[in-house]
Amino acid sequence: MQKVSKNASNKASGGTTKKVSKQCSIEQNANIDNNKKVDKAKLIDKDSLPSMLSFNLDSLFRNTDELDKFSNEIECKLQAFNDTYENKLHELNNEGFVEALLEYENLCEGLGAIMTYVFLKFAVDSKEYGALYANYELKCNNLYSKIIFFELEFANLQDAKMNDFINVSEKYKFFLSNIKENKKYKLSLKEEQVILNLSPVGVDAFSRLFDESLANMRFCGVTSDKEIGEEEILGLLHVSKRKIRKLAQKNFTKGLVQNSHLLTYVLNMVRKNLTIIQKMRGYEKPESFRHISNQTTQESVDSMISCVNNNMHLVHGYYCVKGQLIGHKLKDYDRYAPLGLSKKQADMSFQEALYDTLKSFYDFSPRFYDIALNAIKDGWIDSHPKPAKRGGAFSHGSVPKSHPYIMLNFTGNRRDAFTIAHELGHAIHQELSKTQGTLNHDTPLTTAETASVFAEMLLFDSLKSKLKNKELLDIYAGKIEDIFSTLFRQIVMTNFERSIHDIQGEVSTEEFDRIWLEENKKMFGDSVKLTKNYSHWWSYIPHFIHSPFYCYAYSYGQLLVLALFGLYKSSKNKQEFVKKYIEFLSAGGSQSPRDLVLTFGFDINKSEFWEIGINEVRNLLKEFETLLNKADL
Repeated sequence: MQKVSKNASNKASGGTTKKVSKQCSIEQNANIDNNKKVDKAKLIDKDSLPSMLSFNLDSLFRNTDELDKFSNEIECKLQAFNDTYENKLHELNNEGFVEALLEYENLCEGLGAIMTYVFLKFAVDSKEYGALYANYELKCNNLYSKIIFFELEFANLQDAKMNDFINVSEKYKFFLSNIKENKKYKLSLKEEQVILNLSPVGVDAFSRLFDESLANMRFCGVTSDKEIGEEEILGLLHVSKRKIRKLAQKNFTKGLVQNSHLLTYVLNMVRKNLTIIQKMRGYEKPESFRHISNQTTQESVDSMISCVNNNMHLVHGYYCVKGQLIGHKLKDYDRYAPLGLSKKQADMSFQEALYDTLKSFYDFSPRFYDIALNAIKDGWIDSHPKPAKRGGAFSHGSVPKSHPYIMLNFTGNRRDAFTIAHELGHAIHQELSKTQGTLNHDTPLTTAETASVFAEMLLFDSLKSKLKNKELLDIYAGKIEDIFSTLFRQIVMTNFERSIHDIQGEVSTEEFDRIWLEENKKMFGDSVKLTKNYSHWWSYIPHFIHSPFYCYAYSYGQLLVLALFGLYKSSKNKQEFVKKYIEFLSAGGSQSPRDLVLTFGFDINKSEFWEIGINEVRNLLKEFETLLNKADL
């Protein structure tokens, strides 16, 4: 469930304003109506679906020659923009500012298209395209430095002038108001340029080192002598044979320990970078920059985290029951073991996983179905593990002139079907919101997970209707564990980050191990025995490296979705809900998360809101318990 967010790289620095990978707009696509009536096409036949998919990046660039030509052309445009507007925003009238803002957006999208292309090349084959990615990251940082002044100068305008520009920029009011609100964290133009220009050899370089190291790391096989990658060995934790799970855990840990010096060093560099940035920008806490980008408050985040921490007993209770069903005390490598109540295997072909996901979308909304089908047909997806391919899965929002791109590492089980639904949910959100243009396309993390987790719930609800009791218990267990992973485990990770970023100076591998085990024990209590091997498993988590304090957004999204999905299921007018939900997704980042959620009658600033989502978790556990009592075990 690892994601890169919608940007080519989601960094920890807090940035000036826009990273070069920020989605940007060459074409506005403003005339697309996402609320138009869509005729319900016939559901595609399962056998006509592909068994494997690869990216087609032609919507960005057809080859590197076209990429090089475009980058040379945009360099001239960036210089012209710089010559025309730097140190002159205060001289512009309202009409002149709007013209400059649109040109700025257009140029940002050009840079975003470049970085999207090279990042996707790198993600699929880090060995072949590592140099291309590094070269263009450096080049685009240099190019972006020509327009970095724009938002900084806007933030330094006199209030009256700034307010005039905000009021005449109707579509961009929220974007510009955010700049005004957070201007106290901005540095001088020269300082911002220094940070930008040094980033490829600073923390970004360590992020790349982490990615390349993990992508090329090989672990001893379990069922054969063949060495396997991260995704494949972690997938073995979900198989029914305990001996295989235990050996997978042992071999994965062995690989992490062999690389522990490197992985410890990289995480310490990320910690140091965040400390420097916090001091330079004046953030109140190491995590403050993330709340600003998420457009939420420290109080709201603390309230949500407190709510989740206070309900860890729900996890304890479930895993105690699972241990009884499996017949032994659970260890960490047993957490994802299938209950095995049904004789049917949970293995799935890629075609089956695609079909089940498409059907769940088809039953919910023709718009969801059409976008997902386009993704499958038009090269939006790279589906299976390959040598030197990045681990995990993500949906990259790309740029409005193109479409999202989804990277998967499908290994052939029902869990992977939920990953497909998750990433297609992201892609639907990103495709709908691109009508807002570059500057409003990007959603904060607090709402970015909404469509993805909602899509998982659609698939879960769809599968429930066709399964018998024992098989249904298996899928309920899988969904509950996924929610625990998305909700409670992400808060464990946030608690871990809070602890390690509060420590002054270097942190040893042993100290990281200790804190990781200590925080995870709070989630599992006595229901799961965490082994010494598990203490090393902080070291492969990419969010700690690419996006510090990212993880709580998963919990935000999960609780929000549980509340929305409950509203959908209880709604007497489901079509009206779907219409409102598509409008919610289509708004992208053009409104604050609070205002978007208020359209459904919820206030994310109130502690009662988080309890709504927790109550949905309790309801799911009660449904599982009811099924269990009815089952003939």
